[in-house]
Amino acid sequence: MAESMKGMHRTCRVAEVTEEMIGSEITLMGWVQKSRDKGGIIFVDLRDRSGIMQLIFDSAKTDKETCEKAAKLRSEFVIAVKGVLQKRAGEANTKLTTGNLEVQVNYLRILSESEVPPFQIEENSKTKDEIRLQYRYLDLRRPDLQRNMKLRSDVAYYTREFFHNNGFMEIETPMLGKSTPEGARDYLVPSRVHPGSFYALPQSPQLFKQLLMCSGYDRYIQLARCFRDEDLRADRQPEFTQIDMELSFVDVDDVIDINERYLKYLFKKTLNIDVQTPIPRMTWIEAMNRFGSDKPDVRFGMELIDVSDVVKDFDFAVFRNALEKKDGSVRGINVKGEGDMGRKQIDKLVEMAKGMGAGGLAYIQLKTDGTVKSSFSKFMTEEQQAALISAMGGEKGDLLLFAADRNKIVWNVLGQLRLHFRDELHLVRKDDFNFLWIVEFPLLEWSDEENRYMAMHHPFTMPMEEDWDKIDTDPGSVRAKAYDITLNGNEIGGGSVRIHQDDIQEKMFEVLGFTKERAWKQFKFLLTAFKYGVPPHAGLAYGLDRLVMLMAQADTIRDVIAFPKVKDASDLMTEAPSRVEQKQLDELGLEVPSEEQ
Repeated sequence: MAESMKGMHRTCRVAEVTEEMIGSEITLMGWVQKSRDKGGIIFVDLRDRSGIMQLIFDSAKTDKETCEKAAKLRSEFVIAVKGVLQKRAGEANTKLTTGNLEVQVNYLRILSESEVPPFQIEENSKTKDEIRLQYRYLDLRRPDLQRNMKLRSDVAYYTREFFHNNGFMEIETPMLGKSTPEGARDYLVPSRVHPGSFYALPQSPQLFKQLLMCSGYDRYIQLARCFRDEDLRADRQPEFTQIDMELSFVDVDDVIDINERYLKYLFKKTLNIDVQTPIPRMTWIEAMNRFGSDKPDVRFGMELIDVSDVVKDFDFAVFRNALEKKDGSVRGINVKGEGDMGRKQIDKLVEMAKGMGAGGLAYIQLKTDGTVKSSFSKFMTEEQQAALISAMGGEKGDLLLFAADRNKIVWNVLGQLRLHFRDELHLVRKDDFNFLWIVEFPLLEWSDEENRYMAMHHPFTMPMEEDWDKIDTDPGSVRAKAYDITLNGNEIGGGSVRIHQDDIQEKMFEVLGFTKERAWKQFKFLLTAFKYGVPPHAGLAYGLDRLVMLMAQADTIRDVIAFPKVKDASDLMTEAPSRVEQKQLDELGLEVPSEEQ
């Protein structure tokens, strides 16, 4: 039967005891991790979010009633105990910070009993995700998740501390705003007082933070909640948090400088890791050419090699057709030590490439026995083959893989294969943190679906002045004052200098296919504000969840979010989204199909 804790006050958390407290009476409270009755002595592991403490109920030293109570303890019972802290009598447990201490209990209260939980509360649980997320309140008791939540809390605290100390003001922006369909899908909220009209939950505070620059708040920061109705993956959720900032009277170097100092401060405070600054910079085109990605993991080799000139005279239709395409190329990667790979494994790689939009994948195997096997050997002479192997730096035991198509496809295929082999061959360590700035992104990218240019970042990104004269003749070559900060092959933040001149903004809308009327309809409040004196400004936003995931060396952002959604954006614990009462729909003037339809 559960008891009250009246009159009992916790001395500290279980892992906050010190050796200086040995011999004194302390009061601890928490959950029973496990209980072991050794006949005359009962050992109980008491757990709270700080760690575990061993409790001793010794029938020779503890009264009979307390020992009888202790015999009833089971996993996840909530208890309060009083006892004397002492050196552990047996061998110390080196896995615990309290491993050389124990409490000789003289008083026990059972504050709450527990049914048998659906899974063991333990580190690195192998229980299926669906079960853990259904009982998330139990899953969150796991020590590894509690460490993640503590790290997330620390990141938020030190973020606010750093930016406060550097002259930033924390300002909240609205959750209920206007829908701006450019970008991901909005989550819409119907208005009761404006029937037929909808608010949109913010995909980011972008427009509001630019308005704050117009309002004279020259350094803004916010840990902003954002919402995007898009397909989920390991590092994406429908609701997430940004570390969002904007600065006035700055250019690219100013934004990079403040953020390098922030990252250095954050990693030292939270993980005691020294981030080396200045952080290297790489242009977007160099990143794509060398690594096939605008968020490259540069901790290992296997860089892309452009062999277009080497193969241009090969009698191989796949290569020839690729080189005839606009922006077409033939490139390869050298997978060291995998030359003896079996045919089934190679076939899987070919299927992976096809799944990424390629027609296939060509290969040369330089086997360890000295033989050479190629999927296109009959289309090249021995001299041509030797030249190609030489260009790839091929040696005995290597596997050479080639993709041929438009650059966009070739980059994607080989870039993804690099990451596949990184993980398969264990080429890097999760605790090896490597930062890289990617700069000089294209301002625009062509969309085959839309048959027009789209903004690579957003319509308010400033072009590089030296490229602006090409906006009419070759818009795809115009570079942007945009920058991403990457960590271990993950984009953790991105931003740009914003357009603050009317003529450039109008031209940008024109290139994107916006009529003046549409631009004013969609962004009227921002464009009107820009008529009244707008300072040059720039900003950047981090994905807080993704940043903490990498810092915690977790495999998914679900492990650093208290109550995450699953792949279909539903919550298995609360069963959201759900149907609502007809009365609520009537108040909003909404009609939805019945469940039977």
